[in-house]
Amino acid sequence: MPYQSSGDRRNNVQLGVGNSVWAGTPPPAIPERALDGIPGCLAWLALLFSVAAAIAFPRALLLVAAMLGFYSAVRFLFAGIANVMGLRNIRAWEATDWYSRYQADAPPDALSWDAVQHIVIIPNYKEPDEILTRTLENLAAQYEAHKRMTVVLAMEAAEEGCVERAERLVAAYASRFANLFYTVHPRGLPGEMQCKSANQAWASRWVKRQLVDQMGYNLDHIVVTTQDADSLWHPRHFYALTYLFATTPERTLRFWQAPIRYHTNIWDINPLLRIVNAYSTAFELAYLAAPWWIPMPMSSYSLSLKLLDSSGYWDSDVIADEWHMFIKAYFAREGAVKLDRIFLPFSATAVTGETLWQAAKNRYQQTLRHAWGSKEVGFIVAKMIEHPEVEFSMSFQLLFRVAHDILLAGAGWIILTAGAQLPFLFNPGLLPQILSEGASNPSYLLLQIAFGLVSVLGVVFWYQDVIVRPPRTRPQTFSERIFTLLSFPLLPIMTLIFVALPTLQAQTRLLVGIPLRFKVSKKI
Repeated sequence: MPYQSSGDRRNNVQLGVGNSVWAGTPPPAIPERALDGIPGCLAWLALLFSVAAAIAFPRALLLVAAMLGFYSAVRFLFAGIANVMGLRNIRAWEATDWYSRYQADAPPDALSWDAVQHIVIIPNYKEPDEILTRTLENLAAQYEAHKRMTVVLAMEAAEEGCVERAERLVAAYASRFANLFYTVHPRGLPGEMQCKSANQAWASRWVKRQLVDQMGYNLDHIVVTTQDADSLWHPRHFYALTYLFATTPERTLRFWQAPIRYHTNIWDINPLLRIVNAYSTAFELAYLAAPWWIPMPMSSYSLSLKLLDSSGYWDSDVIADEWHMFIKAYFAREGAVKLDRIFLPFSATAVTGETLWQAAKNRYQQTLRHAWGSKEVGFIVAKMIEHPEVEFSMSFQLLFRVAHDILLAGAGWIILTAGAQLPFLFNPGLLPQILSEGASNPSYLLLQIAFGLVSVLGVVFWYQDVIVRPPRTRPQTFSERIFTLLSFPLLPIMTLIFVALPTLQAQTRLLVGIPLRFKVSKKI
């Protein structure tokens, strides 16, 4: 594997030195394919149930659908409350001087402030130079990057010219970091997919050997951040992360996650898609801020190098790496792993296209890739079987957290949609009866309350996103105003297209064993 660093310009071959790049966890006792198909199987069973119940028990099915709709609306309400909490936390964190706080309240077992070292891994494949340059500029401006940050450009051998590109970037930015390396992930290794997870596993193993084994860095003092190539961190992110890593007693059992905002190119995407990104932003912040919910890593996150090394690094055959890595580490350390929040939002680039149609296709493909995380339901079940020493109540909480959203977007969406439509389709006389009963009918009442809550909260989420967007790069046009207004009534349709359908497609493909090919979404 060719590589280059700020101090070493030789080309070497590093094929699995130390830890094999395809080493992973032992196969689960139950065949993986059977477990992968759990969400898809439940989704299709939900459809069969809805059809049968619409014929045999239409009112009962309608009530189930109404209760599910009401639950979703209440979930929206709690997300809105959590969002307000999150925005308040962000303002407090932005005003904090982290070194002064370290001096004031660091516990006796805290690391020395200057001992903390950062590794930042940037997996990338055919990313435009503009994005990588912007990302390196953002990292170089972070707290003490020149003396405590090692950056690894994780290139893919499948990309023609990747070595030349990496060498140009190293030459331009090496002096601004403690170390700037690049690695080249070979293509076609046994048991691997060409994906972000395999690339960052290769890069992280290599940099651990380079820093710890060869250069003598202390394994216990290093925190690893893996990020999407387009992620732009808050200016104080690594300042706060240094404090958290130094002062957390169980730092080797922690992940850290900041809220994501799809704002980097917010004014370059179609207003119809802006509202979809606004909802994604709102729910990511809500999941982090809500004390009643288990937070999970998303997109770009951090963990200690010791935890990463002891957990066996990222698996090389996984599309949705974030949840998978957390689950893997959780069971490797017997349920002691947790995720802590960093309330300093980072900016991401939303998918785009030359036309609205191309942008819609790219957004669909991105959601399809994210929905491949449906595999994690089966992965947790397998880990629960492999690790009976982990307390069942703890592992079940994690299973519920992961399965909740996955099943709600699949089987739950089918019951909600089909259950609210099929009873009337198969029983034409039912609708007039329900309307005549009005609020005395529980299904009618629950659906009306749910519709009202979701409508109001939809505007709230949009407003919460608008007030934190960066300044406009160009004046708002008349067509933008029209599309923005249309985005509200069209939101249910866009949710169908960009959330439900790709999720169901991913779950069905997992059920029947059709693999997903990793594709890079256009973002500029």
